[in-house]
Formats: sequence, structure tokens, C-alpha cells
Amino acid sequence: MGKTLTEKVLGRKAGRDVQAGEVVTVSPDYVLSHDNSAAIIKEFQKLGVRKVRAPGKIVIVLDHIVPAADEKYAQNHKSIREFVAAQGIPNFFDINTGICHQVLPEQGFALPGLVIVGSDSHTPSYGALGAFAAGIGRTETACTWATDEIWLRVPETMRIDLSGRFGRGVSAKDLSLKLIGDHGAEMANYKAVEFAGPAAGGFSVGARLTLANMSAEMGAKNGYFAPDDKALKWLEGRARQPFSALASDPDARYESVLAVDLDALVPQAACPHTVDNVKPVAAIAGKPVNQVLIGTCTNGRLEDLEAAAAILKGRRVHPSVRVLVIPASWQVYREALASGALAVLVEAGCVILNSGCGPCLGAHEGLLAAGEVCLSTSNRNFRGRMGNRDSEIYLASPATAAATAVTGRITDPREFS
Repeated sequence: MGKTLTEKVLGRKAGRDVQAGEVVTVSPDYVLSHDNSAAIIKEFQKLGVRKVRAPGKIVIVLDHIVPAADEKYAQNHKSIREFVAAQGIPNFFDINTGICHQVLPEQGFALPGLVIVGSDSHTPSYGALGAFAAGIGRTETACTWATDEIWLRVPETMRIDLSGRFGRGVSAKDLSLKLIGDHGAEMANYKAVEFAGPAAGGFSVGARLTLANMSAEMGAKNGYFAPDDKALKWLEGRARQPFSALASDPDARYESVLAVDLDALVPQAACPHTVDNVKPVAAIAGKPVNQVLIGTCTNGRLEDLEAAAAILKGRRVHPSVRVLVIPASWQVYREALASGALAVLVEAGCVILNSGCGPCLGAHEGLLAAGEVCLSTSNRNFRGRMGNRDSEIYLASPATAAATAVTGRITDPREFS
């Protein structure tokens, strides 16, 4: 019986043949953390270990509350910077870099065949490039810093076979929401999700990052695309180390196979207060909104900003709506400046924020008041997620967000395409 990509990656790291259900102990290639490194440092210090075992494998990106929003966050950032210097950690990215889930791919850490663990639930994003990438807890992260080892259960794999092509106004975000809406937020609990089929190769790297990111909202341990020529070309000049592009064997054993026809897909939105409360945008069209958020680690890449700009070009943001735009990284910010997308968004009346997590996690920069409604391109809409338990968050694509920004109410983007 053949192996899935996940079995191959974890087996190679474990130094033996493995299959789904086994527990393996591996030395990860990289260990991610962000602003929560301040709490992880405290856990690390409780272990009685003075030095991290493999400083070159630790990647810390300040992105959640940047710049620091209050004295507590400022102190946390200070303690992280001091720890990085004392431990000789070379892979540190301060507040002028971007959101970790965009920074790691851009900076050449997210590579095919690597094992990456991170103290953030959306670490599976890096599976877009063929890595095994999974979120872990803060205590696990501290222990991994100390030992350079972690144990993992090899997950069963769910294969999602994609066929057809997206229609007008439809994108990878709509696909992810449709999957979660139809099958529930626990559809892939502790499973690997493989995005494959005849349409998979047509997905841009950005679209793959969106789907791998949203696999966390399916409950998945990891989500991935097999690395192909498109992914390898994107990695040219970025990779920090040699890597091997792996793929599942033709006779690999899958826990389940789900066929999805992209031709049948229409714009989708997740309604308050869960990611699996999904309806077609047309079914909820007309709902007034107070704020629109375009960006984040889910949909803040150049193609996302350009999709929004295509609708907003020559138009103005509705006077009753605030539109916040967050490029996923400083590199994306510069690309969007060069392409003209940011100029279009500014002329339309959008507010461009620094690359960070800010309003997405309810930390700062655009929190909601009681009774307000936001349509966001982010990945979660739990009650209170954007700072107020009495507000409402809808999740949708950049195109839907831009159309909504123009009309002041939830709007199917096909009205503008």
C-alpha cells in the first residue's frame, strides 16, 4: 500500500516507515511563534533549561499587536527582543515585516517536505507549499525549544478532489467556506486534508495558502497541496535550505475522498457566530454593515487586494461604511503600491493599516462597537472576535468585501463583474 504525503514527510523525519495512527517523535525543521513568545518564554524558564537546543530552527515574528497597543504589549515585545538576543536566535522578524503566515513562505522557511510546528492555530498554512505544518500549544513550543523534539500522531488523510473552474466572482475563500458550511467545522478533526484533483494545479500559490489556512477551521491537523511546478517556481530564490518535493502515491490509503465541482460554486459567506454557519451571499444580500476588513493572513496577498481594487476602481466606499485594508506583509504592501492597487483602494476611501493581525483578533486598530456588523476576509467570526461580544462578523472573499464596501450592505460581487 502506498503512502500519503503526510505519511512520507513524517516517516522521513522519524527515520522509519510510518502509517496513519502511529505516534512518532521528530525533530522539526522550524518552530514558529509570534507575540505569544512572551508567554512561551515564561514556560521555557520554568523548565530549568538555560539555552534553547536549536536556535536556528526558531522563527519569531511580531505580528499580532504591532506596533504595541499598550504598556503590556510593549513590555512583552521588549522581553521577546531581549530573549532573542540572549539566545542567539537568528530568525527574528520585528514589527516591520508582516503576518507570520505570509512571512514564513515569503522568507523561504515554508518548503516542501519540511516539518513545521507553530504556536498559532493557522500554522497549517505552509502546507500550501507541500510542508507538514501544524499548530501546537505554548507549553509544547517551550518544550520543543528545550529539546528540539516533539511527538505527533500521524493523521489519517481526507482527499478533496477538485474539478471544474471558478465562475465569476468566486475564489478559493468561497470554496473553503462552502466545504466548512456543508460538512461542519469538525469535518477533518485531527486529519490531514489533501487538496488534489484535476483543478488543483490551476490554483495560484495565494489561493493554496488561503485553503491551507482555512483547513484549520475544518479541524484539520494539516492541510496541503502536493508541490508542483507552480509552487517550485514560486520558491525560486526564496528557499533557505535544500528540500525534496514529495507527493502521495497513486495507491495511497485515504480515510475519505470528497469530490467538489468548482463550476457549481457561488459566492459564500459565513454568518455569525461560527465559521460553519455558511450561506450563499445572495441569500443574505442586503444586510447593512458598518465595517469591512480586507486582508489578514487569509486574504491579504496581492491577488486579494487587486480583486478588491478591481471592484472599487472608479467607485467610492459607501458613506456609512469604514473599510480597513491590511496587506499580509510589507512585501505585499510594496507589491500593491507598485501595482497601483493601494492607490485605487485609497482613492475609494479605504484606510490602509500596517501589516499585522490587529482587528482580526480583537487586539486594536478597528474594533467593533456593540451592535455593529463587519464583513471580513479573515478566518474566524466567533462572538467577540473583533472586540465586542454584541457585534456580528460575516466572513467572505475579497470580491464580496469590496462589493459590500460600495453598497453598504452585503452584496454578491457578481453584481460588479
